[in-house]
Amino acid sequence: MGILPQFFFPEKAGLDYKLTPYLERMAAFRDHFTVFSGVSLPGVTGGHSAEKCFLTGTPHPERGGFRNWVSLDQYAAEQIGSRTRYPSLVLGVGNEGQTLSYTRSGAPIPIERSARKLFEKLFVQGKPDEVVNAVNALRQGRSTLDFVGDQSKRLAKSLPPADRQRLDQYLTSVRDLEQRLHSAEEWEQKPKPKVTAAPPEDIKDGREFARQSRTMFDVIQLALATDSSRLVSVFVDATAIHNITHHGNRPEVLAELRAKEEGQFDALAAFLKTLSSVKEEGDTLLDRTMVLYGTCMGSANSHANNNLPVLLAGGGFRHGQHLAFDTQNNYPLTNLYVSMLQRLGIETREFSTGRGTMRGMEVV
Repeated sequence: MGILPQFFFPEKAGLDYKLTPYLERMAAFRDHFTVFSGVSLPGVTGGHSAEKCFLTGTPHPERGGFRNWVSLDQYAAEQIGSRTRYPSLVLGVGNEGQTLSYTRSGAPIPIERSARKLFEKLFVQGKPDEVVNAVNALRQGRSTLDFVGDQSKRLAKSLPPADRQRLDQYLTSVRDLEQRLHSAEEWEQKPKPKVTAAPPEDIKDGREFARQSRTMFDVIQLALATDSSRLVSVFVDATAIHNITHHGNRPEVLAELRAKEEGQFDALAAFLKTLSSVKEEGDTLLDRTMVLYGTCMGSANSHANNNLPVLLAGGGFRHGQHLAFDTQNNYPLTNLYVSMLQRLGIETREFSTGRGTMRGMEVV
């Protein structure tokens, strides 16, 4: 739904900028995040349609026949996802909302909205017979893929070169899926990590999306601390307050919307605090985790998809700054995605419309 830009963007660039009302909620972590202005996703237009492209950067989602591309988290999962029990966690907060995560073929990955179900998935060990059934189901999936692969190879002999190339791409995807299933089978037979935290209670009221966020963030922190997954996407659904995002600059509506959005920044600050409280190999978990926060609209009131409010916390970057780019000719946000991928150790010089790393972002 976007956020109120006048309470997010600092006026001054550089290190000595003054915290705005929203960033003031995160004052304790000023030296641990960078705030951006004048950034957007090149060619991503269409108001709310841009939601599906925040992590893919695929242009023109509002056009007929649009086909999405792989999202940032899933691109990374292809490279490093096998190192953990869950290659990625695709989550949502709120009663509605869609996914931020898409496969390489552009297919949406369903979200998990229940913090309690996520907790149980991560930390509640199944009974022996449940583990056996899960392993058998995974093996059945692999045998089906083996059959499809064999049939496709026979088909390839009768296809022209162009179609054979497309079939090769499909078979490569099948082989990748087989490897992920094999990895999942191995993890299924290993015990899940134990935590002292109690399973959370889900909050049903969609208007309480800030409280829902806090609950989900607490489980995410446990997932990262136990190295159950290293890649997480969270779509925060604010549909319940959609009507007040079209505020028309009415003071009473602006005040109500500001209060709701401040709650979201309070939740984000609390998440950074929990990450900073955990030590890992001499650093804090925040130092070793990149936390990207942003929205697909610079202004929900006008449905504008430029000048997106974005910040990045943690991850070992040199923070404490406001990187201000041209508000008329925006800088590609996808360049930040390239920087993030490289920070994960993934060798790439481009991602989506990004053709280089983010200017001004340096590693400590």
